[in-house]
Amino acid sequence: MPDQALPGPSLRVLVADDNPVVRAGLTALLDAHPDIVVVATARDGAEALDRAALLTPDVVLLDVRMPGTDGLTALPGLCAIAPVMMLTYSSEPEVVAEALRRGASGYLVHGEFTAAELIAAVREVRHGRPTVPDSLGGSYQPLSFSSHLQSAVAQSSGARPSPAGGLHRHAAHQSEFGLSAREVEVMDLIAAGMNNRQIAATCFITEKTVKNHINRIFAKLHSSSRSEAIAHWLGTAHEGWSR
Repeated sequence: MPDQALPGPSLRVLVADDNPVVRAGLTALLDAHPDIVVVATARDGAEALDRAALLTPDVVLLDVRMPGTDGLTALPGLCAIAPVMMLTYSSEPEVVAEALRRGASGYLVHGEFTAAELIAAVREVRHGRPTVPDSLGGSYQPLSFSSHLQSAVAQSSGARPSPAGGLHRHAAHQSEFGLSAREVEVMDLIAAGMNNRQIAATCFITEKTVKNHINRIFAKLHSSSRSEAIAHWLGTAHEGWSR
């Protein structure tokens, strides 16, 4: 029998940001998931419009402030092609409100979400469920990020909801080993097979900072290698699920 073709990624993303490090980090993070592929990146709004028109992505991740054509200017045209989630350092209420007024389906601020939450948010926006975190607040907020995405975040990070509905794996690991939220994120990326450079790009930190996090993680997990840390990490999660 001839080999059957494997299904390709089902979620195609365009990343628009003028910072090359941010573009590389987001691309590495998204492409690490088999159902997601970054089909193109753009340095400004005009380039994003051109590439979106050509490639018709499923979701556009768009920065607010870019040279030339900025994100807010390009937003209406991009929204006519695909759902757009703003992914930016700008958290000013008037900017958030204007982005949503112009058609953005979601709004996330760098430094205020984990890798798992970003992946979950991209999937939610693709399915037409607007995503704005509680931290941005205001009457313009279309959806509670933490409550609506709880199960999606758990699924994207490999965790399963506890009977109480929380993220059992992250809570178990933080209480079991005393890991910080950033260390949990770094350990998730280690378990996903990323090297230090990829983790640094994904988390927007330096490789030296990654190494410092890993040293602390290994100490807390009583591990001397990546494979040993991953075994402890996944083993604790499985024990927690069976309780």
